[in-house]
Amino acid sequence: MARVEPLQALHYDPAVAGPLQDLAAPPYDVIDPDQRAELAASAPHNVVSIDLPEDPGGGDMYAHAASLLDAWRAEGAVVQDDEPALWAIVQDYTAPDERKLTRNGFFARVRVEDYGAGRIRPHERTHPGPKEDRLRLTRATRANLSPIFSLYSDPDLTAWDALAPATAGEPFGEVTDADGTRNRLWRIADPDAISDVQDALADAELLIADGHHRYETARVYAEEIGGEGPHRYVLMCLVALQDEGLTVFPTHRLVDGLKGTEKPATLAATLKQSFDIEEIAVDDLVPPGDGDGTIQMGYMDSFFKRAFRLTLKDQSIADEALADMPEPYRRLDTAVLEALVLKGPLQLSEDDISHLNGLGYARSFDEARELVESGRFDAGFFLRGIPVTHIQQIAAAGVNMPPKSTYFFPKVPTGLLFNPLAARE
Repeated sequence: MARVEPLQALHYDPAVAGPLQDLAAPPYDVIDPDQRAELAASAPHNVVSIDLPEDPGGGDMYAHAASLLDAWRAEGAVVQDDEPALWAIVQDYTAPDERKLTRNGFFARVRVEDYGAGRIRPHERTHPGPKEDRLRLTRATRANLSPIFSLYSDPDLTAWDALAPATAGEPFGEVTDADGTRNRLWRIADPDAISDVQDALADAELLIADGHHRYETARVYAEEIGGEGPHRYVLMCLVALQDEGLTVFPTHRLVDGLKGTEKPATLAATLKQSFDIEEIAVDDLVPPGDGDGTIQMGYMDSFFKRAFRLTLKDQSIADEALADMPEPYRRLDTAVLEALVLKGPLQLSEDDISHLNGLGYARSFDEARELVESGRFDAGFFLRGIPVTHIQQIAAAGVNMPPKSTYFFPKVPTGLLFNPLAARE
């Protein structure tokens, strides 16, 4: 079973560092260079300076991050709690489909385990590059600077019910991000509330929703250090699978490298052979619903700019192409697209997919459409969200989805708190 514990967190002291609103940032992997520069200039203690570091002197950026964090601690801008606590987070947000929702979760430290049933499971394959970057940052700072977002099953919401009373009081801090999500944070040190949460999660299996690279980094780092200690734990934000505010949206696939090759012709032949093809309005490229057992996706290329709905002619086509995979995986839109199209007529290898050679992603429909219509990518496959129950089924079967199969929204901000990985000096 997963081991969930309160943590003696590192966190900003607003009296020294200023309001949390000026200090937090989006996760490192969604920040572009312009946004990074803007965040770094917005406040001297903005977390982006250590989580996505740059050394102004041209030296080692990871060493620069570590020295900067040490300086912040020395001046009291970042402090460490004397006693362990859980931290509740309430996120009020407007979803990409315009629904207004609230997602409830909490921060804890979780013991790093090998993936496995009853403990911690991944749900997607990962790209290699970010793992090395995060490992070097962890070695230098000896802290988790951003949380892993994970899910647990709690049908009666017992864990959240133990924490909810504390959220009636004034929060420790509040951050409204660029998407308009209002994030409020409460520190909860009450032993009874902590015990109730731990009891509720005593038999829980955790499913990593976002942050696979960070978790795999934590595993490598724990083994590097060896023995017991704070390095055996990792910072997580935990949300119940049954939380009414938990939503999953798609990540659309974009492909290039088709011009001047035979790939468009072989792609057309594959689509005609395996899919029923219906021309639709461009605004309808994302199929409706979240999947009823039928494999569907939208398609548009940059030459004709006509929109089509692709519907797999028969499930047996996917079953044959993915014969060595479990049944829930064979019903996954992204897996079928990868097997029948990306690795088929488009000839993308596993290495191409891992290193984004000829492949790109877009989380929003508008971005994906613009990238295709502008010719930046040759074609796009427009996908729908995957139900959480389907994600659970695939994880329970012991296999991982293709990279970027899911988009959990909203993101959990970086900078709300940190998890120290070394004993206090």
